[in-house]
Amino acid sequence: MFTSFVDLKYPEYEVITPQTHDSYHTKTLNVQEEERLKASFLTPSKITEHLNKCIYDSLVKKPAKIKTYEDFLKNVTLKDRDALLYGLYHITYEDIRNYEIKCGNCGKNYQITIKASETFNSLSYPNKDVLKKKVEVKLPVSKGVTAIIKQPTMFEELLAFKTLGSQPNANVDIITETLVIHEFKQLPENGDVLVWNEPGEIIDAYLTLPSRDKREIHSIYRKTFGKYGVALKMKSTCIHCGQEEDVDLDLVQNFFRMVYSV
Repeated sequence: MFTSFVDLKYPEYEVITPQTHDSYHTKTLNVQEEERLKASFLTPSKITEHLNKCIYDSLVKKPAKIKTYEDFLKNVTLKDRDALLYGLYHITYEDIRNYEIKCGNCGKNYQITIKASETFNSLSYPNKDVLKKKVEVKLPVSKGVTAIIKQPTMFEELLAFKTLGSQPNANVDIITETLVIHEFKQLPENGDVLVWNEPGEIIDAYLTLPSRDKREIHSIYRKTFGKYGVALKMKSTCIHCGQEEDVDLDLVQNFFRMVYSV
């Protein structure tokens, strides 16, 4: 009866998270872990939960402060998760194979294969206060209203999916968009400051915003938090018309595509 291979050591890859600046070592996925992921594609919240658990289970070295899975969720931002997912992808698959691109010039599709490491770009957050930092955004149209924004963690994302997923006005996109909002505040001309900080209240308030206010929130978020992280970028030349263009590869989509393709 098979028990295990003798002295088998899985390849490892170190990831320094771009926003919290912590060191993690991840190992390659094995076949059993891939099969477990394949069986997990149910709802967006379940997919996210299984992905987080998959990343956590693949870690062979973690910072001292990460003693439990909940510690992991509370101390890793969504941008950090992208970096950890890249590390898991890189050590497991290495190549990005048969990735389909639609040419922006001629509109035809073609496929590329490239090493993941050749597409990797990272920009680190300038200090270590990202989990505590809050930024006020004075809305340009809704006068007197301020949105307080933050960089959400994986814990906040999962909590939002679990508590808000069944609400009629909270689809996945809206839940995701409002994760960056810590609270709304309003100072009426007469009266005390009004504060909305419950997840359901934040979504209800967000849905009433004029479009310019929404754009301002996400513009400030990108400048303050969102630009710090990892991305897979490359130059690609269309095989049909020869047009060269910059391409941003979808890391999550490609990870799941590779899981299914093996």
